[in-house]
Amino acid sequence: MFVDEDNITDLAVERWATAHSPRLGELMTALVRHLHAFSREVRLTEDEWMAAIEWLTAAGRISDDKRQELILTSDVLGLSTLVVQLNNEFTPRATPATVLGPFHIDGSPTAPHGFDMSDGIPGTPLFFTGRVTDTEGKPLANAVLDVWQADTEGAYEAQLPEIDEARLRAKYRTREDGTYCIRTIAPRGYAIPMDGPVGDLMRRTDISHFRPAHVHFLIDEPGYRKLITHLFQADSAYLDSDVVFGTKDALIIPFTERPAGTAPDGRTLEVPYLHAEYDFVLQPR
Repeated sequence: MFVDEDNITDLAVERWATAHSPRLGELMTALVRHLHAFSREVRLTEDEWMAAIEWLTAAGRISDDKRQELILTSDVLGLSTLVVQLNNEFTPRATPATVLGPFHIDGSPTAPHGFDMSDGIPGTPLFFTGRVTDTEGKPLANAVLDVWQADTEGAYEAQLPEIDEARLRAKYRTREDGTYCIRTIAPRGYAIPMDGPVGDLMRRTDISHFRPAHVHFLIDEPGYRKLITHLFQADSAYLDSDVVFGTKDALIIPFTERPAGTAPDGRTLEVPYLHAEYDFVLQPR
């Protein structure tokens, strides 16, 4: 059968339905149908098609082991958050999940209770304390909190090629009673990277390209659903316009100002600091 505009979709679906994996066949045939429907709806031109191919190629070229432009693409299109929602039907008691983001780096160093992961980087001291429990309130001992964030200029380690050691990232373990203590510096809201294909596309819109101040957490405890989430600073700018659609009410918490004196880790601080308290609740698998 020769191909024309009327039968091309059915022919392509028929071919991809031969996939050896039923799930792959389901994914690919649905993708073909939706791509063809999109092209028909907007009457996609050949120039527009080529521009899209070139844009995807550029996004691939700018990506490396520290920068993932295609994750950023998924984030700003709302797809990342949609996938999180589809795959994380947490109970009301469990901590909600949100997007991973493009700047997580595997293999962060382990850190003791109260360790300062800012390691001298300028900024207002910030402590996170709380517990990690299950949905019944049982404390989870030795749970690992993989933590990472941007600095006061809004830059992650992954964006600083001159940095060759862990910067504003570490892995902490809870104590026997499930408690944890993290020391860092206060983050700030920042613009997503605008020097690549995503930025080029967004500059052609009125979409805000900023994220509210936040710190990332990943907790992957055996027997429980992996939690990827953020904690957002209450009253931060851009909470209601987060460019990656990651903000959730349950993840917005106060960073309370404290005077100089005894800090949550028991040490004496000679300068005022911020203190954020949060209990992470993991859902059993």
